[in-house]
Amino acid sequence: MSPAKRRVVLATKNEHKIEELRRILSQSLPTLELIGYDGPAPIESGLSFAENALIKARAAAIYTGLPSIADDSGISVNVLGGMPGIFSARWSGPDRSDVDNWKLLLWQLQDVPDYARGAKFVAAAALVVPGRMEDSVLGEWPGTILRDARGEGGFGYDPIFCPDGSTRSAAEMLPEQKDALSHRRRAFDALVPVLKSSLVL
Repeated sequence: MSPAKRRVVLATKNEHKIEELRRILSQSLPTLELIGYDGPAPIESGLSFAENALIKARAAAIYTGLPSIADDSGISVNVLGGMPGIFSARWSGPDRSDVDNWKLLLWQLQDVPDYARGAKFVAAAALVVPGRMEDSVLGEWPGTILRDARGEGGFGYDPIFCPDGSTRSAAEMLPEQKDALSHRRRAFDALVPVLKSSLVL
């Protein structure tokens, strides 16, 4: 009989993120049962990716009583002083969509020369174990902002982001290719040892 899996909440209702995190974490932590979160969304009032990731993980841990992991991520553009940053998901306003957000960013950068279009995806991964501990780590994926959207895959700003060392946008990559390189992969790879030691896996 196989041992029971340890249940851990993924503190997000974003189906794209849930799928991606399950793919990433199932490889290194096959004994975890990663379940979705159906509780109230907290106000993300943090001033950094790490603070917002911890806010989300704390809320899910309190609501469910289970260990919770969360991420907060976005795109940071050098010429914009690191913006959109923590405002990436709502860059174009309250009724925004992914397409609205990246279209606005392309418009803002329309006169910026190619050599100055450096950017990076940033992700903070957080773990909260109720009554015991909390921790967070960062992962970064450097690249440049393209002049036009390319590709049908991914989500968020993927169609306009070309990772360093690649000729394709993140949206032109297969899911497993993106999983191997992304900011979220790098953050959660760094969180795996914390998960293993904290949950005794």
